[in-house]
Amino acid sequence: MTTLVVCLDRTDDVGRKTGLRSPVVGWEAVRALVTDVGLADPEDSGVNSLLETLRVAQNLRDEAEEVVVAVVSGDRESMVSADRAVATQLDELVAEYDPDSAVVVIDSAEDERLVPIVESRMQVDSVDRVVVRQARDIESTYYLLKQFLADEELRQTILVPIGLTLLVFPILATVFSPAEGAAAITTVIGVFLLYKGFNVDELVTGATHQVRESLYSGQVSVVTYVVAAGLTLVGFFAGALGVSSLEDSPGVVIPAMQFAFYAVPWLAMAALTASAGRLLDEAISDEPIRSSYLNLPFIVVAVGLVVRGFSAYFLERQDAIGSFEVPAYEFGVLSNESFAVTAGERLALFVVTALVVSLVGARVASYFSGSRNEGEITDGAGRDIEPKSNSNLPSELTDGGPEREPPRRPAADSSSDPDRGPDSDADSDTEPSEH
Repeated sequence: MTTLVVCLDRTDDVGRKTGLRSPVVGWEAVRALVTDVGLADPEDSGVNSLLETLRVAQNLRDEAEEVVVAVVSGDRESMVSADRAVATQLDELVAEYDPDSAVVVIDSAEDERLVPIVESRMQVDSVDRVVVRQARDIESTYYLLKQFLADEELRQTILVPIGLTLLVFPILATVFSPAEGAAAITTVIGVFLLYKGFNVDELVTGATHQVRESLYSGQVSVVTYVVAAGLTLVGFFAGALGVSSLEDSPGVVIPAMQFAFYAVPWLAMAALTASAGRLLDEAISDEPIRSSYLNLPFIVVAVGLVVRGFSAYFLERQDAIGSFEVPAYEFGVLSNESFAVTAGERLALFVVTALVVSLVGARVASYFSGSRNEGEITDGAGRDIEPKSNSNLPSELTDGGPEREPPRRPAADSSSDPDRGPDSDADSDTEPSEH
């Protein structure tokens, strides 16, 4: 099978700059032509076309194909004479080499008009369009746009929003006003850019897939996540009610602290519910429970106590809430009168309690992850680590060096036993144990 790799030059730039007549046939001839054209005009994109022709031919030769490399040029007088000159040169190549197919290399929209001439004389397997990345001319822009329009994803991402904008803006400008129409279009474009920039579509797809898998596998966390979502909404509603009960106060610190003070208990319960569902899924599954899931509820409680304590401190200092009072009680011989706890003491109590809860959580997680299977070695996340074997057997993993043969017992002296032949020593060797 013979393949003709032909570089087309309709305007005869090669002949005009080098003085050579086409066609130029042969690997060494085209390779020398690259140097001549490059020295005559280093900025000409024809140099890249010739190099691309040689590269394609080399790749086909590496695949054990018979390749003929050629450069065909047209005429500078007129387009008709140029096309006829190219057709005549192609006929000469077909008559001399009889190629089965052709690969056409072009670098401009003008040269692309010669492709039908090649197709009328032989089968064209590929059209290689060379686009110079550093070029700033119209031809390169044309090919870049052509490659852009050939990409379906880019068309849907760029052209569809632009088309909708051009259609919707006149309607909005007619119904409302040009300013309102432009504001609406700008808002939609901004939302779209944020949507694509943060990969919201991939996040939604991943969440949908996870929810589907959870529903099909019957996980408990599906129910707890729904409950957690409801508790989260309740928490936001409670925080909004707390902020609405405030009198007019300057700034945003006090309203934010008021919102956190009333919303944090509900948000902490939502996080505890979600973590409990995940912990139940881990307990039901066959795999061991990781220590991170055991420690998560304690971390949630500790963070909730810290946020609640700091928000209460700021609110009490601004007289937004009253001080915490310990009621009087009497238990046997023990009794206590009621007293008020200051804002600093309340904050210290919440912080110390949060630290104690986090330490208890870390202790519980390490205890259960360390004692669930005695004799197993685990890492910090509670995952099993395969213990190292103390066996002296040869390892199956080597560094690529020569394998060492297992030791053999020395062969007995065959001269002392006339019944044993020279081949019996190999049968008496011990075989290495399989492992």
